[in-house]
Amino acid sequence: MTEQLPNQPQVEPLSRVQILAAMGLTAVVLLLVARAWMVLDAVALLSVNWVWTDLLLGAAIGLGITGASSIVYRLWESYRRSADFYLALILKPLTWTDLIWLGLLPGLSEELLFRGVMLPALGFNLLAVIISSVCFGVLHFSGSQQLPYVIWATVIGAVLGVSALATGNLMVPILAHVTTNLVSGLMWKFDR
Repeated sequence: MTEQLPNQPQVEPLSRVQILAAMGLTAVVLLLVARAWMVLDAVALLSVNWVWTDLLLGAAIGLGITGASSIVYRLWESYRRSADFYLALILKPLTWTDLIWLGLLPGLSEELLFRGVMLPALGFNLLAVIISSVCFGVLHFSGSQQLPYVIWATVIGAVLGVSALATGNLMVPILAHVTTNLVSGLMWKFDR
């Protein structure tokens, strides 16, 4: 059984292979949904530009999200419990090198769908950011006790959406997402 935190559901631990397979399968499904949406709705993917200032901005946003998450973790007890459960479930079985996949697979596939395709399809405006952020938050739902984590993911989705809207460059939210996942995963592993 997994290490039981107070007020957390009993969940059988997943193996490293199960976690990696689930990440890979989820990434493929999200990429297929994005591609199907582009074909069926004739949506153009948000541009992807390798501009140094945008790359630095994406990394800075990712580090800012990680720092903000750390503060929210300390101040919001429900979020702390929710994050501890979610991160233990996902990160505990992974090796240090697996964290590279944790950064890349969700960072690329989720951003391609939610910011790269969904934002332009919904109008590339503030309403599109709100809708895509809520969908992004719902993707992170793993049970009613994990609602604080979903709320936080929705807020982060809005930050990533605004970064895409402001720059017009999908690389900014991709790099922010990859940075956040990688740095947060490394910090969690190091702390444990």
